Amino acid sequence: MKKHLSGIISYFKHRITNATAEGINSRIATLQKTACGFRNKVRLRTAILFHLGGLELYPDTH
Repeated sequence: MKKHLSGIISYFKHRITNATAEGINSRIATLQKTACGFRNKVRLRTAILFHLGGLELYPDTH
């Protein structure tokens, strides 16, 4: 506890964790595994933006 006390206090002060970043990293790792590798970094970046970019692919037609 003493070793991590500053981080614990920081959480209760700011209510911020790295859980979101870890979740995104996990999803990127899964994307890399399912694709069995990419030819270059540009294609990996494109796949990450496509799958995790949060774009609305089906516009509202109302």
